Amino acid sequence: MKKIDLRSDTVTKPSPAMREAIANAAVGDDVFGDDPTVNALQEKVAEMLGKQAALFFPSGVMSNQTALLAHTQPGDEILLEADCHIFYYESSGPAVHAQCMVRPLEGVCGALTGEAIARRIRPKDIHQARTRLVCVENTHNRAGGRIYPVETMRGVWNVARERGLKVHLDGARIFNAAVAKGVPVTQWTALADTVNICLSKGLGAPVGSVLAGDAKTIERCRTIRKRMGGGMRQVGILAAAGLYALEHNIVRLAEDHANARRLAEGLVGLPGVHVDPPATETNIVLIHLEEECPFNAVELNAILAEQGVLLVEFGERIVRAVTHLDVSAADIDLALEAFRRVLGKN
Repeated sequence: MKKIDLRSDTVTKPSPAMREAIANAAVGDDVFGDDPTVNALQEKVAEMLGKQAALFFPSGVMSNQTALLAHTQPGDEILLEADCHIFYYESSGPAVHAQCMVRPLEGVCGALTGEAIARRIRPKDIHQARTRLVCVENTHNRAGGRIYPVETMRGVWNVARERGLKVHLDGARIFNAAVAKGVPVTQWTALADTVNICLSKGLGAPVGSVLAGDAKTIERCRTIRKRMGGGMRQVGILAAAGLYALEHNIVRLAEDHANARRLAEGLVGLPGVHVDPPATETNIVLIHLEEECPFNAVELNAILAEQGVLLVEFGERIVRAVTHLDVSAADIDLALEAFRRVLGKN
């Protein structure tokens, strides 16, 4: 039985061409700054994002947490959306690493407005934490891959500038947003002091994220990365995969978006589930289980896994599917057949 793995776009495998790039990579000791492939990757990302400098990380969590440390002091407050990755999936990192208070705010489709931020910035008062940093996520994972509207983010940026706050963009899937909207990625990255991008999700690299920002901040991040155990040696073999991904796998993200919409539209009308195809803006589909559905998320996923379709639970009655370069339109059709066998037809 063929397995159709829709658990995440992190499950992608390096293509033969990417493996060839890995095998042929020129390497050096990156802690000394001697790895030419890492240096090339960092320069490319900085240029693509419109930033002065960039730094390669083994993971997006380390990249995000390093940015928090670079922008704050212990006891500061960070404003972010209540379901964002930094708050929801990074193992209390802001409290453990940056020693900061985190103030989660309810967003709309994962997005916070400038007005919402302005209302939560604390006054200068020795009794209160200093609000210092705003974090935003684009695209927003738990909102179903929704895209942060540029003008909404511009409002956040303007408030942050007026009030002396920094802005960090967790842009793990920022290229999905750019491809879906048909606009340059710099539409968003220009509105943040630092930006994290992930190479190992839809772009298909096996490992790695990159943090970009101004030269002074990134130089400070290099020290923080080393302190956190992220100093790597002949890591050009991984940077080569990232370079290949950036050169070959961005435009094709549109295929993932089309497959996600194909899945969403194919699920419409099946008994016991609700899917909103227009809300499927990129490569994530949220499948809501209605009251009449006889299964909860865990049970449905277990049954579908027996049919060869792998998904993840996103709550007691929500299932998430993520399309990626190892999933074809034909695979989506097979997955829909499995859903129909399990749920029946109206």
